[in-house]
Amino acid sequence: MGDHNLKHDAMSDDLTLISLPLFPLDTVLYPGGLLPLRIFEVRYLDMIGKCHKAGAPFGIVSLTEGSEVRRPNHTAPNRAAGDFAPEAFSNVGTLATITDFSISQPGLMVINCVGTHRFEIFRREKLKHGLWIADVTRLMDDQSVRIPDDLQSTASALAKLIASLKERGVPAAQMPLLPPYTLDDCGWVANRWCELLPMPLELRQRLMMLDNPLLRLELVGDILERTGISF
Repeated sequence: MGDHNLKHDAMSDDLTLISLPLFPLDTVLYPGGLLPLRIFEVRYLDMIGKCHKAGAPFGIVSLTEGSEVRRPNHTAPNRAAGDFAPEAFSNVGTLATITDFSISQPGLMVINCVGTHRFEIFRREKLKHGLWIADVTRLMDDQSVRIPDDLQSTASALAKLIASLKERGVPAAQMPLLPPYTLDDCGWVANRWCELLPMPLELRQRLMMLDNPLLRLELVGDILERTGISF
């Protein structure tokens, strides 16, 4: 990561992280969510290796322009060698911590990571080899809010899904949700449905950015009704 030091232990009283490496993806990671990744681009192999060695987080941000793998910029006039298509991504993302790490073959890392805390970018920089780093402020975590009676069906449906997966013999390591299953908490239930339900990336991002977990769950309940999922 060049001359930039990842100060993963330098989160100060104002909850700031300096030079956080970013991983722009066509997905949205929620706090408490699981994300498996296969790493093969040079710009990320070094970064992930260093994060794993240091026990440091990196940031997942959703792309708004460009692709997960860098591509030549064919639209630029007088394109020079090494020019790549532009990348843009959301200002709000989620810290990811590596939980499983393996090198299955040279030039290929396979990792599992879990989302921890949301953050907002206040400065970003693209390094020469294409890696983005940013200075970020950690956003407040969801407050614990018990699920009201009129939204209890959203938790019941999720509980049925978990039970169905267990009955089918899905191993714990392959479950799409991490225990403990906090089925009485608005934020946890809303976040898990946001990961599981098919929806546009932009909507998934907007729901993640909501500070009110009760409102997030209300909107998830509307989506569940529209998609015809039986409670």
